[in-house]
Amino acid sequence: MTTLEMKNVSIEFPGVKALNRVDFSVKSGKTHALIGANGAGKSTLMKVLSGAYDHYTGEITLDGQSMTIRSPKSAMDAGIQIVYQEVDTALIPYLTVAENIMLMDTVHNMGKKQWVNWKSLHSRAATILSEMNLSLPTKKLVSELTLAEKQMVLIARAVSKECRFLILDEPTAPLSHTETNELFRIVQELKNRDVGVIFISHRLPEIFEICDDITIMRNGEVVERQRISDTNQNKVVEHMLGQKLGDQFPDKFMTIGDTFLEVKGLTDKDKIKDFSMNVKAGEIVGIAGLVGAGKTEFCKALFGVEGKLVAGEVKVNGKRVNVKNPYEAVKNGLALVPEERRKEGILVNASVESNLTVVNLRHFSKDFSFLDRKKEKLVAKALINRLGIKTPSEETKVQNLSGGNQQKIAIGKWLVADADVYIFDEPTKGVDVGAKKDIFNLIVELASRGKAIIYASSELSEIMGITNRVYVLYDGRSVKELETKSTNEEELLFYSTGGR
Repeated sequence: MTTLEMKNVSIEFPGVKALNRVDFSVKSGKTHALIGANGAGKSTLMKVLSGAYDHYTGEITLDGQSMTIRSPKSAMDAGIQIVYQEVDTALIPYLTVAENIMLMDTVHNMGKKQWVNWKSLHSRAATILSEMNLSLPTKKLVSELTLAEKQMVLIARAVSKECRFLILDEPTAPLSHTETNELFRIVQELKNRDVGVIFISHRLPEIFEICDDITIMRNGEVVERQRISDTNQNKVVEHMLGQKLGDQFPDKFMTIGDTFLEVKGLTDKDKIKDFSMNVKAGEIVGIAGLVGAGKTEFCKALFGVEGKLVAGEVKVNGKRVNVKNPYEAVKNGLALVPEERRKEGILVNASVESNLTVVNLRHFSKDFSFLDRKKEKLVAKALINRLGIKTPSEETKVQNLSGGNQQKIAIGKWLVADADVYIFDEPTKGVDVGAKKDIFNLIVELASRGKAIIYASSELSEIMGITNRVYVLYDGRSVKELETKSTNEEELLFYSTGGR
């Protein structure tokens, strides 16, 4: 059994100390959970371990022998691989499955003239997939894969090299129940091969199902480490937050008005077929369904993304509107907080201030279309305080913030636009329990102001906790409409799986 240790690791960024004298260790052949609230430092710690950050202090050892890890290549050479949550940023969409899996081999001799044996490349990739019991065509373009399939390609790439320790960052966030079970099977196979797996997740039931040990972080420090069998979910949450959680969902004492949004016969190019629904002012309506049911497709079609809408009628406050593109949707009072926040919901290389004000630049424009920077800064600071965004300043780049804070920004930018209809697509994906509560409070606050809310999620407990009514989606069709107070998770799951 091999032991990988990080000793006394600290790292700072402008205005913030992200890690403070952290000790962390993991053994080969074990699955070790690393958890904490958004901003606790867990992702930063793993970026140090995987060579993404080189300006840290402290020591990394393997069986007591000191290692120098200051680049991704040095981490790979040590057998340390990472699969990030945002899979699209790590894959090349216009290359095939095999080319992405074998990418490290094909770029290893960059700068040298070399012939690529394509038959051998596809054969080796197929062997790796076969060993993982995955049936993916090696010649299929990655752009044609589902999120779950893309993640499997990344794991296959990791194990294509000599992998001794594999870091999985929120690996089950985009996966269905079946796909999650398949991932757990692969993790177990890796453990049997004596690979150590570091498992970052906000889904506590999964951690207690698959992990052997747990390390909990808060505010850049380790606050607890123990065996999974010696703790429970409530204790873990208390360590994460530094306090008892209390009720997760706020009371819904909104005044529900007249029908504000009507959708009739909505059909898109890909998945959605003849979907009709309505949302009243001040009402939170859920769209429930398993991964792949069509929730994201519905949200995008309603918002006019990529011209996906091919049929259907949309009325806002009794007036028929044209939502052939997002510009028209925003002009008619619709706002979308998309599932893939880093890819579609925020500008990762821009500042917090720019992200919070980008959807309503007219509000900050002076004569001759010059931006009023002073006004922009004041509004951004007010939103940061209102939403509880943890950031060193409004000038900080969004890419340096935690997932939960990025999600608050993805929502907060629409508050400036003051939309009438808010569409939330998996808004708590990859978000810790503390940030979830903040998001739920914000959504209920919007509803109490008379906004019409659509809440699309595969997390049935959230549907039950936050919504007034729910439409169940199965294979792109609405199969049932239910009053939330008169149903339960079992009934929602029954209809979500095609029950009649």
